[in-house]
Formats: sequence, C-alpha cells, structure tokens
Amino acid sequence: MRTSRRTTLLAASLVLALGAGPLAVPAFAATSPAPAAAHATTTGDLDTAALRAALGGLPDKDATFALVRVGGTDGTWRGSAGVHDLESGGAADPDARFRAGSTTKVVTAAVVLQLAAEGRIRLDAPVQHYLPGLLTRKFKPITVRQLLNHTSGIQPGDALGDTFDEVYAHRFDTLMPRQVVASAVAKGPEFRPGKQQHYLNINYTVLGLLIEKVTHHSYASEATRRVLLPAGMRDTYFPGTDPAIRGPHNLGYQLVKRADGTTDFVDVTDWNHADRWAAGDMISTTADLERLVNRLFGGDLVPRPQLKEMFTVPRGIEGADMSAGLQRLEFEGRVYWLKSGARYGYGTVIAATRDLSRTLVVSVGATDAKSEDMNPVTERIARAALK
Repeated sequence: MRTSRRTTLLAASLVLALGAGPLAVPAFAATSPAPAAAHATTTGDLDTAALRAALGGLPDKDATFALVRVGGTDGTWRGSAGVHDLESGGAADPDARFRAGSTTKVVTAAVVLQLAAEGRIRLDAPVQHYLPGLLTRKFKPITVRQLLNHTSGIQPGDALGDTFDEVYAHRFDTLMPRQVVASAVAKGPEFRPGKQQHYLNINYTVLGLLIEKVTHHSYASEATRRVLLPAGMRDTYFPGTDPAIRGPHNLGYQLVKRADGTTDFVDVTDWNHADRWAAGDMISTTADLERLVNRLFGGDLVPRPQLKEMFTVPRGIEGADMSAGLQRLEFEGRVYWLKSGARYGYGTVIAATRDLSRTLVVSVGATDAKSEDMNPVTERIARAALK
C-alpha cells in the first residue's frame, strides 16, 4: 500500500507557490469552464477576491470541480466551481458527497483517543499487548502513540497493483485490511519504533483492528457512534466493499496518458476502497468535515487531556510534523493543523488554527489525485484561504 508525499509537501508547496506567482490555468477541451458560484456571507479578514480567482477556469486538466468552505471567527465564505460530470457539463453540486481519503485518519485518531480517555487503551502500551500475534518477533514493542503519529516503523502493505492501469483493473475487487497488514508484517520493520516518522496508511489500518478488538464492534459502527453522530455528520459514512457513492455526488475522473500520446479522462467514481478502511475509506461532504473540525478542535469529541495528542508532534525526530491524525503547518505567521486525503478522482484538505479563527475545507475533483505533488487547484485555493 503506497502513500503519497502530498501531505508532507503541503507546507513547502504553499510557500513555494506564494513566491512563484500566479499559476497558469491550462486549456481544457472537453467542455467550457463553468463559472464559479461563490458568495461571502461574512468578509472579515478573508481575501474574497483571491478565493473567487482561485476557482476560475474550472474544469481544467487538473480538476473537474472544486467545493470550498472557509470559516472561523475571521469570516465565512462558500464557493464552488466546475462540473458535475464531463458529459453533461452541468454545474458541480456544492453539497455533494465525495471520497474523503485520508481525512478518515482524523476520525480514527479521535476514536482511539476516546478509548484512551475511558482507560480502555493506554497510549504508551505496546499494540502487541492488545493484538497478540499480529506482529512477528522481528518487531520491537510498538506503542499505540507511535501508530498514531506514524513512528511505528511498520512498512506499507500491498495493494492490488502499482500502476493506475493495474489497480483500475481490480477496482471492484476486495482486499481486506487484515490481508494488507499481513503483507506489511511479512516485510519486517523499516526502522526501530520512535526513531523516525514515516506517514503510512498501515499505521491506521492497525489502529482500526485495535478499535475492533477493544470494543468488540466494527470500526464503522464505533466511528459512527463516537464521532460522526455527535459531530452532526449526517451525510458521512463508511462504504465498506460497496464501490458506489450513495446519494448526490459529482463524478471523479483520472487523466490517463495513452501509449500513442493521447490522453483520456477515465471515470473513476465507482471503486471498492475497502483496503483503505480506517486509514482512508470515508465518504463525506464539505459541510460535514467543517462540522468535524469545529466540534473536534472545540473539545466536544475528545476530552481535552487526550485532545493534546492531536496538537503534539514527536520530539527528537528530524522533520517530524505529524501528530495524532493531523499535521502541523506554519504559514503566513500562523500555525495550522491540517489533513489531506486522496482517492482516485477526489482530493480533500481540511485545515484550521487551534483557536478556530480560520478553518478550511476543500474538495477537488482531482484528475491525478494520487500524484506525489499537490494538486495545483487545491494549492491555489489553500493559498487564498489561509493567507
């Protein structure tokens, strides 16, 4: 199971982009750009002109749509642009569901921290204590906290292919989380626990197994009961092996280069992502993710002593910036805590200051969502929203 460096690169991408000047918007031949539908209910310190400009020209080769919610005490802004689908060219639905990717990890971390607050999990206890036999003797004790902040040293598990063509051919097949973990364990440790930080899905796949072992309930039921419902996330759910997105949704596409030099936009909306599970298989909306950020940062979902874990990066590890479920970003004189996510056809970013003075939720119909580079449309939206 490979993971992108997109989250790690976000801070550098934003800083470099600010120094590089405006990004060029490429031509898009499939359909005429749909006008941005945006409005500002409160301006405050927000640069609404920059936000509107960031949505200009969609769809293009990088994204078919963009849905944006900026909030907090600085002001509120909502915007959308692009198309529902390339065939009809109809306007994108701003309230649509989408694959939220690795923002699922925020929910998983919240569940684990709740269990820690209840005394059912100890963050400094080895996961081998809770899941005996899962890891071989090659692995030193790995604490629950080290899984949360990606310092476990467990290597990535296998996926159903390495290239887009390979995984696309298997998009309706099921790869279960325990199969992914078994393939990761077979590779042995990458490094001694706590000595490095390597952002990988496998850490949160193991945390999903831990949640099920401790609660004796499915991950989806516990995450829904403990986080989604209390946060008011009524349009968010975990699809399991169902490849479809239930309810209103904009279609997702992957830009594919053919051997003859031509390019196609391949519909990747329907896809079984069961292997991503507790690490990245949530379907949500921008409104629901905004509710999650506000309720979580406000202390309504995780008790404050445990909530500190989400705003603490491990010390003594060069370059470490990942906490429990989030990433620390210093940008334009502020500290943001964020999480990005990507599934084929869909890219997501949530970000907020600790005091909720500024929040951002972005969903983009990214046409190369699994690229190691940050999507240009997402980048320019983030630049406009967080400055």
